[in-house]
Amino acid sequence: MRARTSTVLAASLVLALAAGPLAAPAFAAPPASHASATSTPGHGTDVLDGVALRAAVDAVPNQYATAALVRVGATGETWRGSGGVRDLTGDRPALVNARFRAGSVTKVVTAATVLRLAAEGRVDLDAPVQRYLPDLFTPEFRKPISVRQLLNHTSGIQAGDSLGEDFEEVYAHRFDTLTPQRVAASAIAKGPEFGPGDQQHYLNINYTVLGLLIEKVTGRTYAAEAARLVLRPAGMRDTYFPGTDPRIRGPHNRGYQKVEGPDGTTKLVDVTEWNQADRWAAGDMISTTADLERLLTELFSERIVPQPQLEEMFTTPAGLPEATHSAGLAYKKVGDRILWGKSGSRYGYSALIAGTRDLSRTLVYSVNSTDAKSAERNPVVDGITAAALK
Repeated sequence: MRARTSTVLAASLVLALAAGPLAAPAFAAPPASHASATSTPGHGTDVLDGVALRAAVDAVPNQYATAALVRVGATGETWRGSGGVRDLTGDRPALVNARFRAGSVTKVVTAATVLRLAAEGRVDLDAPVQRYLPDLFTPEFRKPISVRQLLNHTSGIQAGDSLGEDFEEVYAHRFDTLTPQRVAASAIAKGPEFGPGDQQHYLNINYTVLGLLIEKVTGRTYAAEAARLVLRPAGMRDTYFPGTDPRIRGPHNRGYQKVEGPDGTTKLVDVTEWNQADRWAAGDMISTTADLERLLTELFSERIVPQPQLEEMFTTPAGLPEATHSAGLAYKKVGDRILWGKSGSRYGYSALIAGTRDLSRTLVYSVNSTDAKSAERNPVVDGITAAALK
């Protein structure tokens, strides 16, 4: 029997909760912040702190972020707020309905798509992925890797190729296309890192392979199946998968990356346009906070994935007590709450969906972080998270 846990959110998700302040970069201060918020008062005891939430978004723009969009829910109460600017060329306030790169929050949609296919009897979670994708794997992968082990990052498949090792290198290739097929082939060529089920190692490659599996099983593109099985049932009308298109279509706030020059000065580089094809089913989705809130609430309410399969999203792998990742989600204990969710980041953009399983507290944000891929915590994200989860 696989272990079931009831404890807390992704390490990557809560990474933003604590860290010393970053050194102040030497770039010109952005224009003064703009913020707005709406709330619907509830009648329970679990009351949101609108003052703290407003203060958190009013802090933007600053050296850590240029815009922030936040949606918080409690039993009988909601809070919506925004702060910051649309871009650094003027003082126009950030667009509340902006689309943004959701990064690894894409994995929630991919996992839900696979689980829907499992509910339809088209995918067996216990079956080896080698059965579905026989041409992908080399003889080095002697032990079968189950579909479930891809979902919970215990497959042992190593990371695939990327377009660079640091920001300067990948930025130079930001308009190049690295296909998911090449990424997967390069990962398999390295051989296994460990035996299936022996460890949990969170890697994009697991969800790249799941994207290939979805296409093989259905005969349709990943984007089409994800839309059919998840986006449309959730009412996510402003969410899409860009493929090789480097643009963010529709209304959006510009994304920037902090870059330090040889002389120690810091500048912000516009990273809004970027071909994310290599992230694909692991991280290329473009969405809005309203759509991600719909995903969270519809998913947890069992209106996308049926209850038996939904349990996979609240189940961590057996025999690995330190594991925090399930199928598409991760958990974290914050105070007396157990939160399940997923964070994601691409250069210029950080996103999060998180909530208690009963939806008594939810948090969705998009923060235009100036160092979104850094392992250091972002004080803007810290402030939003602390205010939302009081």
